[in-house]
Amino acid sequence: MTPERPAGAAAHPKSSRPNRKGRTPGGTEPKRQTSPADGGVYAALDLGTNSCRMLIARPNGAQFEVIDSFSRAVELGTGLESTGRLGHGPMARTVQALRICRRKLDDHSVRRMRLVATEACRRARNSSEFIRKVQRETGLRLEIIPAEEEARLAVISCAPLVAAETEQLLVIDIGGGSTELVWLDLSGVAPEERRRSILDVKLGLRSVEMPPVKPGAPRVVDWISVPLGVATLREQFTDVEDDAARFALMSWHFEEQLQDFSPYENPAPREGFQIIGTSGTVTTVAASYLGLKRYDRNKVDGLRMTSTQIDKVIRDYLQLGPEGRRTDPRIGRERHGLIMSGAAILQALMRVWPTDVMSVADRGLREGLLYAQMTRDGVLAGL
Repeated sequence: MTPERPAGAAAHPKSSRPNRKGRTPGGTEPKRQTSPADGGVYAALDLGTNSCRMLIARPNGAQFEVIDSFSRAVELGTGLESTGRLGHGPMARTVQALRICRRKLDDHSVRRMRLVATEACRRARNSSEFIRKVQRETGLRLEIIPAEEEARLAVISCAPLVAAETEQLLVIDIGGGSTELVWLDLSGVAPEERRRSILDVKLGLRSVEMPPVKPGAPRVVDWISVPLGVATLREQFTDVEDDAARFALMSWHFEEQLQDFSPYENPAPREGFQIIGTSGTVTTVAASYLGLKRYDRNKVDGLRMTSTQIDKVIRDYLQLGPEGRRTDPRIGRERHGLIMSGAAILQALMRVWPTDVMSVADRGLREGLLYAQMTRDGVLAGL
């Protein structure tokens, strides 16, 4: 399948559960409010191919404070590669998880929210049926967002990690069903404005030439959404029994999908170039490098890893083998089956753009959704 592309900080979650008084009935949708009345509580839900994740937060200066969260591996995309449809079991698991999300939204009286679904629902022939089922059984109305919006939100989420000296920025978001890459030229933006300017980045379909860029704004060199993520890439190579051979095939297959991405042939110079990686794969590699048996976001988010360090972690994964990875506490029970397909993607990207350092972002679509909502409402101070 060819990639889809254009033509031509949150703090740790705190325990905070208000009383259940005032909860709305299960079948009705929480009321949405779009005007910034009091800078109150916001929510962002990301339903992907593998996971259902949600953050509930309130603005706090230039960042936001997470007051509740939810994450569950629902594996919504199981079987999608072969059937083109969402299966009954995966849909039932997902609805069950969304009921929990609904309860949390009610508990915190959330009125400002954005609830989105990504690659699995973009591709499934029965996604409209599934969206109706979710609304009927939970009262939640999911929005299936296009690939360019998913990529834009990933970039926004990483804004706080952009270095002042960065002139060329590559943001990598490895998802369950797709991988988004966005290349930005920040050389025309004043160093002190680079973080803030990224919040206003717009992606969209383009013709032969990119639209003119306002002075002092980031320029989108190119972006691409490859329909291969940790779950979909793994499904394509389940017939290869040898662990190392399967890993190599996955990595080279992913790289083949990048050849229509313009920076593939014209990589940026090493000076002033920054790669930011955001995904469970990237944070798991970082946690493994640090030897964390218990995940610590404060140690992972913003960590800078060299390509040599990343390669060593991936070689260690291969030496462990499937059974060793299954029991390795640094990887975790929910990640061990997906880590090698994610590592194959990561290795391909580091091979294509050989760079000394990658910045690790424990943030992604949910954080991008929160930043976008809060920025729109004017409740965040400058980054």
